Amino acid sequence: MNIVADLILYNGDIRTQNPADPKAKAVAISEGRILALGDNRKVKALAGAGTDLVDLQGRLCLPGFIDSHFHYYDWALGRRNLELAGIKSFAEFIRAVAETARKLPPGDWILGQGWNEADWPENRLPTRHDLDPISPDHPVMLWRCDLHLAVVNSKALALAGIDDSTPDPQDGIIVRDESGTATGVLREMAPNLIKPVIPALTPDAILSAMRDGMPALHALGLTGVHDVRIPGGVEWRDAFTAWQRLRAADELNLRCWVGIPSERLEEAVGLGIRSGFGDDRLRIGQVKFFGDGGMGARTAWLLEPYLDGGTGMCTYPIEELEAAIRRADRAGLAVMVHAIGDRTNRELVRIFERIETSRVEAGESAPAPPVLPHRIEHAQMIRPEDIARISRLPVAVSVQPHNMILDINMIDRCVAERGRFTYPYRQLIDARVPVMLSSDCPVCSPDPLVGIHAAVTRRRADGTPEGGWYPEHRITVEEAVRGYTVIPAAAYRMENELGTITPGKRADMIVLDRNIFDIDPMEIIDATVDVTVFDGEVVFQKN
Repeated sequence: MNIVADLILYNGDIRTQNPADPKAKAVAISEGRILALGDNRKVKALAGAGTDLVDLQGRLCLPGFIDSHFHYYDWALGRRNLELAGIKSFAEFIRAVAETARKLPPGDWILGQGWNEADWPENRLPTRHDLDPISPDHPVMLWRCDLHLAVVNSKALALAGIDDSTPDPQDGIIVRDESGTATGVLREMAPNLIKPVIPALTPDAILSAMRDGMPALHALGLTGVHDVRIPGGVEWRDAFTAWQRLRAADELNLRCWVGIPSERLEEAVGLGIRSGFGDDRLRIGQVKFFGDGGMGARTAWLLEPYLDGGTGMCTYPIEELEAAIRRADRAGLAVMVHAIGDRTNRELVRIFERIETSRVEAGESAPAPPVLPHRIEHAQMIRPEDIARISRLPVAVSVQPHNMILDINMIDRCVAERGRFTYPYRQLIDARVPVMLSSDCPVCSPDPLVGIHAAVTRRRADGTPEGGWYPEHRITVEEAVRGYTVIPAAAYRMENELGTITPGKRADMIVLDRNIFDIDPMEIIDATVDVTVFDGEVVFQKN
């Protein structure tokens, strides 16, 4: 019996990302899987009376994009709050908050995220003294773009019971002025002191926000995400519950890997949860740990001091971090460790080396390693000798190219020429380290084409800096596309199901409005998605 295709895309420029069969003109899909690939005549012969045929008119077709570091829960809920990513100055920031305060009833919280003072002409952090006059009747909490720092007003501090004598929480800093007065700036885990007094959303409100986010990602060509959970609060429970409700209702139109926050490690081990558990749409990913902070907050842990003082902070004592990773490893749970500074990356590489040495020495008596590989998240500042050591380990790396664009000014100011050790994508790929590209959304735009543009050009949308920022670290368009397709599929041990347009694999693919392999790389940022296919169904089509 001949199989008839449900959907055929033809007359296209299909770049499969499969080296054995790199290009085709048409692809046929049946029951959510790729049925056939080839020329128009061969593939269209599989059409029947009920087959949908889409003429690609020569457009580029790629596998669906996978974002391997995405705070989906935070992003989905944050879409309903004050968006500050496009703010160009301190004055504009103040106007945006003041306008929001005028619109909201007294007592309502003003929540927002995305501001970046490093790109403002004033280059100054806002404090509660700036927020109090414009929001006397509203508690305010506004996250910096990197999510390593938030600023709150006096009303929020009072509701949380924070005053000048409140001690710093573990792995967090309540910033104080020279007189010891709290400024309203909270670094690293200190914002968690505020979270308990923010009114909780209902489960249905969370579900609605997470459901509403999926079409927005389809419009960007995303068919898979790793929802990374950070420590603190009940976000793990709320997010995972919503994901399960969406899956049970057959409304989960993303391949979703769900991370586990580090403080839930013992609970996960006790329940027998393992990385990779789940089905083709919802799976358990890695346990998330923090090794340090962020460079914008000067809390990333460095080998040499910042130009404006200090070497940052280790947010998880190294001995304890190694013990926790070993505990997870023995239980079949892979880990992802946030490592920004070069000192943190060096210490983390040493931990993974010792774990692998122990595994080899134990031989057959060693527990089976987790199904998924351990991961280094960000590897933002890392020395060449440590890259060479990573290449000898069964470890993947997840990086965020668009974050580099946001960080150019800040890194130039705080480490100057040591910026050559930051975002070293060329060195990582040349060393054959599996490098996944991602957004860290809502830290950065979730648009993979923005990430590809950044990785390939190392320039802002306006073309600066001319020639690219440390251009020796640029990668090719092909390598960037693989970082959103082939590499994450392999890192999730789904290489037989996802990542390439190959017969038998799941039919996740996208169509772009232009061929990003052939145009001026600076134009990639202007490219858009015309069609997204998920599990064989067209889930987005641009009008």
